[in-house]
Amino acid sequence: MISVNKKNVLITGASRGIGRAIATRLTQDGYRVINFDQSSPSSLLDGEAFHCIDVTDSKAVTQLIQEIATSAEIVRLVNNAGMIKPGALEDVTEADFDAVYALNLKAPMVLAQCLLPYMRKANFGRIVNIASRAALGKEERTAYAATKAGVIGMTRTWALELAQFGITVNAIGPGPIATELFTSGNPPGAPKTIKIIESIPVKRMGQPEDIAHAAAYLMDDRASFVTGQTLYVCGGMTVGLSNAS
Repeated sequence: MISVNKKNVLITGASRGIGRAIATRLTQDGYRVINFDQSSPSSLLDGEAFHCIDVTDSKAVTQLIQEIATSAEIVRLVNNAGMIKPGALEDVTEADFDAVYALNLKAPMVLAQCLLPYMRKANFGRIVNIASRAALGKEERTAYAATKAGVIGMTRTWALELAQFGITVNAIGPGPIATELFTSGNPPGAPKTIKIIESIPVKRMGQPEDIAHAAAYLMDDRASFVTGQTLYVCGGMTVGLSNAS
């Protein structure tokens, strides 16, 4: 049973990568993590509750949240789970687009809808959506960029609708982050990796902890005057690209 006296935060895809870093940081900050993921973490954090679930299954998500809510007040949500199906426009299949849409865009909406009654009752809520710098445009990212741009659009819309209930909604747009998945395809010292680092103004790869730090700020009780924003954590890449002509 999850104590109602703990600050609970539901994080999707919290078993590895950026999601794991967010879960670790929020645990350190005194939150109790409820992890929705299809893969289990290598070990549980202090007080972590792991639930093996496909978050694109709306019916299963709704049922599970209702069950958890009988013993835990959940008024904080991090929509982190996502996928990339890279491909040039002519190679994008409808199946790939639908899969990316279901996880990256539809699932965050359903999760927010499920938790909204509890946030309204508490007159308090924090929603952090993990978007991407790719929302601004990136080659071979038709489905991914479209859904991440949609996440930003939903973030702005929800912020306007929910501000009156004490609920803030913000997005984080990561740049290149050295997760296990990223480094497996871009090993340190490889020419492609060096080229990426050279394009980053701060001249280093981002770390999952960089995103976790941003999430911790937006999740804080004291961040009540920040809503509808997209915080790009990209080492300055977004600024540099916006100045390029």
